[in-house]
Amino acid sequence: MDYQSSELCRFTTAGSVDDGKSTLIGRMLYDSKSIFQDQMEQIEASSLRRGESEVNLALLTDGLKSEREQGITIDVAYRYFATPKRKFIIADTPGHIQYTRNMVTGASTANVALVLVDARNGVVEQTRRHAIIASLLQIPHLVVCINKMDLVDYSEDAYEKIKEDFEKFAAKLDVKDVHFIPISALKGDNVVHRSDRMDWYDGSTLMYYLENVHIASDYNFIDSRFPVQYVVRPNTDEHHDYRGYAGRIAGGIMKKGDEVIVLPSGFTSKIKKIDSFDGELQEAFPPMSVTVLLEDDIDISRGDMIVRANNQPEITQDIDVMISWFNDRPLAPRGKYTIMHTTQEARCMIKEVKYRLDINTLHRDLENKEIKMNDIARVTLRTTKPLFVDAYRKNRITGSIILVDEGTNETVGAGMII
Repeated sequence: MDYQSSELCRFTTAGSVDDGKSTLIGRMLYDSKSIFQDQMEQIEASSLRRGESEVNLALLTDGLKSEREQGITIDVAYRYFATPKRKFIIADTPGHIQYTRNMVTGASTANVALVLVDARNGVVEQTRRHAIIASLLQIPHLVVCINKMDLVDYSEDAYEKIKEDFEKFAAKLDVKDVHFIPISALKGDNVVHRSDRMDWYDGSTLMYYLENVHIASDYNFIDSRFPVQYVVRPNTDEHHDYRGYAGRIAGGIMKKGDEVIVLPSGFTSKIKKIDSFDGELQEAFPPMSVTVLLEDDIDISRGDMIVRANNQPEITQDIDVMISWFNDRPLAPRGKYTIMHTTQEARCMIKEVKYRLDINTLHRDLENKEIKMNDIARVTLRTTKPLFVDAYRKNRITGSIILVDEGTNETVGAGMII
């Protein structure tokens, strides 16, 4: 199975305001030759207008006009680029405290989180906050980019001190793989090209790391999970009896001939065929989108899940989640919301707020349970119908939910099932 050829690496950037996240992404796009000439000319003109001495690469990612004017990032900006080895999607997320929710959005599907630290300021509150969110979201790989090394004379001591501080703090977190790279996004040191100004550093450049970090096993290949999105019934003469179930594999490896069970009905069958955009497959795995055909005619609709009989998710109406609150209006105790989970939609009620998490100290606040915008809290939900869930740490797709306000249709929170 060749995972490498079509491998897509999603990474998110996080850090305090003015740590140089947008400049770093601009530098990566520029040095890996991933921007068009006209984009470059636009940015050169824009930099001149602002009276800057060098071309401001941060303007490449700051798409909103208000961001360009203030020189900050407000919304999550997605950028796509490719090198001969891999395809990449970057979620450039804002550094300001009031946009924490945007970081949660950008990071929820990432394989790698880049946490930027200003070499002059070291590990600050926002660094800790972002590392905690990365660990809550179970992002498999964390890279601490110690940026602006040019402003501390490329000092090894400055780098070592920040590395030690961060390691001490990260010991408390659930982070499996942490990597440190000293860079200067402005000057291009160790971003795409190796720096000759830091000969004391013998690790890889950031681009080399991103191209080679092992992400194939970031998905769960053990527990088969296939949430049905759509039932395919072409009803044409040539496909008269075709009945396929389309969706995206959320876990496990599905093979032709596998014995499966359909939830919630509990009917069992075998996989007759797996179709994809490129034709029939013998096996399929996450995150592929496929159409599955079964040997028996079973009544299946959107929101049902096809799994292995001996390996099923938990079927429950009481769900314990860590929730990140996105809305100006606080979470309403006993409030009713729409809950979205894989391809299922139900209504739910907030049964109990267990505690609010102090994002800076990881302390559980059991006294003040008012959950306001950007807060993270542990709550219990009761749903109107059973959902088929796994713990988030076991499967990030079947372990996550979002809450929607029934009146305004706004997404008010995102949660990780415990």
